Amino acid sequence: MALRKILHYPEPLLKKKSEPVTEFNDELRQLAADMAETMYDAPGVGLAAPQVGILKRLIVIDCSASEEPNDLLVAVNPEIVDTEGDSFEEEGCLSVPGFWASVKRAEKATMRYRDVEGNLHERTADGLLGICMQHETDHLEGILFIDRLSPLKRSLFRKKYMKRMKEREQQDEA
Repeated sequence: MALRKILHYPEPLLKKKSEPVTEFNDELRQLAADMAETMYDAPGVGLAAPQVGILKRLIVIDCSASEEPNDLLVAVNPEIVDTEGDSFEEEGCLSVPGFWASVKRAEKATMRYRDVEGNLHERTADGLLGICMQHETDHLEGILFIDRLSPLKRSLFRKKYMKRMKEREQQDEA
């Protein structure tokens, strides 16, 4: 396993749509393992392949609490097939470090996906896992959680985020 570099907004690759996985092989299993290691190291609860520069439809999620054993979900070609209710929870993203915002999502989501062996599964979840499934599948469509903010909040975010990035660059140069 190896840690992968997590791309940060405004990296253009994050806005591109991912291609379906067509081969279930050792390369896919290795990418999934690398992504899981990268997610745990960050630390985060979810990671999509585009976030590590790979435009493939693959996500990893683990919403277990730190004192609980890992509960890794690896989803290949995931799609949200059903939703129920509304939720308005605060989200963050490994590709948008240091920024959190309340995002409207479905309260409950059903995701259909394949595992790394190609077996078909369907999982329904609410709470953090349900939100994470929606958040990570958005990445595969080139959608970041900030894209789901109101135009005003998105504009404020961009100004604040770009200012913070300039400050970091100046610190790195000093």
